[in-house]
Amino acid sequence: MATTIQVSEELQGELTKKKIFDRETYEEIIWDLIEDAMEINAETKKELAEARTEAKKGKLYTLEQVRKEAGL
Repeated sequence: MATTIQVSEELQGELTKKKIFDRETYEEIIWDLIEDAMEINAETKKELAEARTEAKKGKLYTLEQVRKEAGL
């Protein structure tokens, strides 16, 4: 069942900017945005888990070590 949603002119303008082709619907754009957000979240969760594992193993650098190596 289809429904109607109300969006501001500003949001409609932003959605229009994201169109890849002229006939793309707002629904397609919204689904793409949702999909992108889910991928980013899953990827970020994986990276955080890896970082925690490395930190527990002691594989980390202090800010001072990074500055020294970067010559700052």
